[in-house]
Amino acid sequence: MAAQFGRRLRRGATSTAVAAAVVAALSASQAPGAPLGQAASPGGTDKSTAAEPEQGSATGEDGYHTDLPPLTTPNTPTVSAGLPATSAESGIPASVLGAYKQAQSTIAGTDPACRLPWQLLAAIGKVESGQARGGKVDASGTTLTPILGPALDGNGFALIQDTDNGAYDNDTTHDRAVGPMQFIPSTWATWGQDANGDGRKDPNNVYDAALAAGLYLCAGSRDLSIDTDVDRAVLSYNHSTAYLSTVRSWFEYYNNGAHSVPDGTGVLPTTPGPATSVTAGPASPSPSPSTPPSPTPSPDGTPGTTPPSPSPSTPPSGKPGNTLPSKPPTTTTPPSPSQDLKLSGIENAGTGTLTAMAGREFAGAVTVRAVDGQGEAFAQAPVTFTISGDTDAHFAGGATSADSVTAADGTASAPALVAGETTGDFRVHAVVGTTAQFSLDFTATVTARRADTVTRTTSTALTAAQGGDFADSVQVKATLDGAVASGVAVTATVLTSAGEAVPDGQGPHFTGAGGSAVSTLTGLTTDADGLLSLPQIHAGGTAGTYKLRITTEGGAVLDIELTVEAPPAA
Repeated sequence: MAAQFGRRLRRGATSTAVAAAVVAALSASQAPGAPLGQAASPGGTDKSTAAEPEQGSATGEDGYHTDLPPLTTPNTPTVSAGLPATSAESGIPASVLGAYKQAQSTIAGTDPACRLPWQLLAAIGKVESGQARGGKVDASGTTLTPILGPALDGNGFALIQDTDNGAYDNDTTHDRAVGPMQFIPSTWATWGQDANGDGRKDPNNVYDAALAAGLYLCAGSRDLSIDTDVDRAVLSYNHSTAYLSTVRSWFEYYNNGAHSVPDGTGVLPTTPGPATSVTAGPASPSPSPSTPPSPTPSPDGTPGTTPPSPSPSTPPSGKPGNTLPSKPPTTTTPPSPSQDLKLSGIENAGTGTLTAMAGREFAGAVTVRAVDGQGEAFAQAPVTFTISGDTDAHFAGGATSADSVTAADGTASAPALVAGETTGDFRVHAVVGTTAQFSLDFTATVTARRADTVTRTTSTALTAAQGGDFADSVQVKATLDGAVASGVAVTATVLTSAGEAVPDGQGPHFTGAGGSAVSTLTGLTTDADGLLSLPQIHAGGTAGTYKLRITTEGGAVLDIELTVEAPPAA
């Protein structure tokens, strides 16, 4: 794939220890071995030419949430090496988690050498916006209210004059970071994506923002399975050692386990950070702002309260007041939904018999339904569909796995399923949620290519002298429902005029293996135009009238008369 050329293909695995990342985060000191790449201006999303972003940042270095992940399990007073996937902090809102996984899957197809892990996107999303403020998004993944950072007016932050006429940030004087991944408008103009297919590149949409962030992190020749490249990528996003340490700690935390929670129920950060919701202005980009944002939004998003004043000292990131706490702050977990309202199962949502001829698309999609404890629809649950078995079948586009999110009625469908050339059964495995606890298997069958009609392309009589060869070749054409039938298996057999088999060598025949005379040929296949030309037919030593019977996979039959003439009388 052209997008992969020029990238170094290296193997490796992120190996930063949890304890080291946490200590670095708590001390807010130096980045863990972060060699900075040569500065270059951000390019487009064509990874064959995209340079690494400058040491500025995607966010304008406008501040971030400094909450750290828990250091211990609920029942263990020491640092845990395997944090439980059921802890409150490890819950990620379903739509947000689905966006991260979709971005990972998309980039794995366009730039596999980057090896982007969705957990890194989750770590940045947690630090930048508290996972879109606990997953407060609509059914399409757009935040219910815009998430805006403070004005980048040079007062403790970078000075960035307005570049978008307020279209994204409702500020016509200075730029502000926008959306769950906190892109400044000028960076979004270069890296913005339309990942949910609605025709807009919206920084307030978690799917669009997650894909843009993934591409930004993968810029240049980064391989995110390598620690130093992870550090370079995170520092390019926000050039701060304290920021790197905080993101690193969440990255390791999510690598130890994460699970899906309903949208709007994620754990909110306790530190104010810059990502405050505003009640005025559009939830998505518009040509010009209708209402300017509140000049003094409070940490909880309500206008009219002046946020805490910046600290006079500036940490290495150039951001005021972001010194990490000496111990992990206590987080407030929102009330858990009723047990009956939790994801409790998966069921078939109308998927019928899955059978298709080789090379054709299966009729109907694999569709499942997620349900809660009361058997009601469970919306916004991530679903993964995977093809397995001895098959070359695939989803439309060539992939063998696909991610989706359940709709309001609890249903989710896989992309169109396409049969390969390998016949037989295979399996489509559907998993709802982030573990294999709720899954469902579907059996699909690929049948051989077939034809319902076979005809001869000429009408010349086939006559040969005894002991000679038939001068005219035999060509046939196979069709199915009136269309060309390519790749169809064909058998040719010589019979007597009464329809009985002719013993090998005692009538018209073909040349078989080792030069033997055979009256039946198998393993023949029509070409792309549905045509098949038979090899030379020999007359044999017995005069008479014979039949050449052509049969195809699917039951099409054609009989052609063969005449072997005796030599003239002396």
